[in-house]
Amino acid sequence: MSLHTESIAPGVRLHTLPADKFNRCRVSIHFRIPASRAAATDHALLPLVLERGYAACPDMTALSRKLAKLYGADLTVTTSMQGACRVLSVSVSGIKDEFALEGERLSAEYAALAFGVAFEPYFENGEFSAEAVRIEKATLARQLESEINDKRLYCVRQAQRRFFGDSPAGVARDGYLEDLPAVTPASLTAAYQNILETASIDVMALGLDVAAVRARLAAALEGLHRAPAPLPGFVAMPAVPAEHFEEKLDLVQAKLCMLFTMGGAADPDRLDVYRMAMCVFGGLPTSRLFVNVREKQSLCYYCASRLTAASACMMVDSGVEPANAQKAEAAILAELKNLLEGPIAPEELENARLALRSGMDSVGDSLASLENWYFGEIMRGGRVSSPQEAAARLEDIGADQVREVLKQFTLSVSYLVTQKEETHG
Repeated sequence: MSLHTESIAPGVRLHTLPADKFNRCRVSIHFRIPASRAAATDHALLPLVLERGYAACPDMTALSRKLAKLYGADLTVTTSMQGACRVLSVSVSGIKDEFALEGERLSAEYAALAFGVAFEPYFENGEFSAEAVRIEKATLARQLESEINDKRLYCVRQAQRRFFGDSPAGVARDGYLEDLPAVTPASLTAAYQNILETASIDVMALGLDVAAVRARLAAALEGLHRAPAPLPGFVAMPAVPAEHFEEKLDLVQAKLCMLFTMGGAADPDRLDVYRMAMCVFGGLPTSRLFVNVREKQSLCYYCASRLTAASACMMVDSGVEPANAQKAEAAILAELKNLLEGPIAPEELENARLALRSGMDSVGDSLASLENWYFGEIMRGGRVSSPQEAAARLEDIGADQVREVLKQFTLSVSYLVTQKEETHG
C-alpha cells in the first residue's frame, strides 16, 4: 500500500491511500505552523471551539444530528506539537459509499463536513461565538488546572519546561493558564485566520472518493489569501551541564524524569536506528532499563526511554520509591554507560527488531494508524517510506549503530517529584 501525493497549490498537498481492505474511510486536514508562545493558548483553544460546530451546523445539537445521519460518522479536532511546529488536525471517518443503505454519496458528505469544520466555522458578527469561547475557556482551564493530579504527566512537563526553556520546541500544546483570561473571540479569530493564511496544509484521503475531496479542497482555497510560512526542521537543545530539580508533593510513589539532549539536530533519515536504540536501552520488557533497573535491582515500578526526534530529546521517566530515587538515577546512567562501553548481545538486537517489525506490521490494522504513520513520514521530510520498507531496513542495523546513537546523548535535566517529609508534632 503506497501513498500518492499531489501538489494542489503552494504549501498545499493532497495525499491518498486506497485502503481497500477496510469498510470505512477517513479524510483529514492537517495545518502545520511554526510554534508560537504568544499564540499558544489561542491555538490550544481552537480545537475545542471548532469541534462544537460550523456554519452549516452551528451548534453541537445540529452537528450531532449530522453525524448520526451519516451512519454514526466520527469527527475529531486536535492539536499537537512536533518539535518547533504546531499541528491542527480535523478528521472525519465513517463507512464507505458502497455500504450506504440508500446509495448516499458518503465520501462527498464526509469531505463537506471536514472542510466545513476546517474552513467554514460558525461566526457571530465575523468572530467565533462569544458563548462557545466562554464555555471552552472554562473547559481548557479545568484541563490545565488538573495537570498536577497526574503526577507522572506533571513531572514530565515540569522537566520539559526546564529542558526547553524559551525554545519554540518547548511551547506547551495545551497553552498557558495565565494567558487564558486574555483569549477573546477576536484573538481566537485572528489566530485562526493566521493559520488559514500561513499554514502548510496536508490533506489525507484514505479509502474514499478522491474527486470529492479534491473538489472540496479547491473550493476551500478559492479566494483565500495564502502566504505559507517556512516550517522549522528538526531542532535540538545544546549540551549543558546537568541540572537537578526536586519538588515535594503529597504522594506515595515518587516520579523521576530525566531528559537527555543530542546537542545537535537528529538526522531524519536515521529514524530506524533511533527506534532500535530506544528499544535496546529502555523501550521494551527486554530492554536494559526494564531488565536491570526494574527487575534485577527493583529500583522502580516502571522505567522506559523514548526519543522525540524532532527535538533530539531522549526521555527516561520512572516511578520510584522516594528513598530509591538517587539510586534509580545512578542505575539508569550506569546502564547507558554499559551500553556504550560493553557488549550488546545479539538477542538484544533481535528482540528489538522483532518488536519493531511487529509494530510496523500492525500499522495497517486501522485507518488511524495508517494515517499516523504516513503523516509522520510527511512531517519528517524527504522520501516517504511504507512500514514494510522501514521494517526491511532494520535488518542492517547492528550494535555499532546503536552505540553511535546513544553516545550522542548527555543528561541535561533530572526532575524528581517526591514525597513531603513527615512532620511530627
